[in-house]
Amino acid sequence: MADKLFVGNLPRETTENELGDLVTAAGFQIASSVVIRDKMTGQSRGFGFVELADGEDIQKAIEALNGQELGGRKLTVNEARPRRTEGPRPSGGRPRRGGGGGGDGGYGRRRDY
Repeated sequence: MADKLFVGNLPRETTENELGDLVTAAGFQIASSVVIRDKMTGQSRGFGFVELADGEDIQKAIEALNGQELGGRKLTVNEARPRRTEGPRPSGGRPRRGGGGGGDGGYGRRRDY
């Protein structure tokens, strides 16, 4: 992943070509660019990734692009991190908790009075 940039805070209307052109205009050769989209709506999620061509210096690219403006928004540019692969991702926004019950209360509890 040492040759891949994460680009955040993208305007929603940014295309892959515009993202690639931004990096190329800063003086870097790219292998690919992708804007991440919502699976249901197809709208941009506001971030993307740019893979630099072989031999390009990722730190120089980060310094040149981080804080640049695109469509009136300041971009956040970092080195892309590898995807987490520790099991399936939860589908909801809340963490799941195991089983129910387990408390002291409830019907049928024997009381020693």
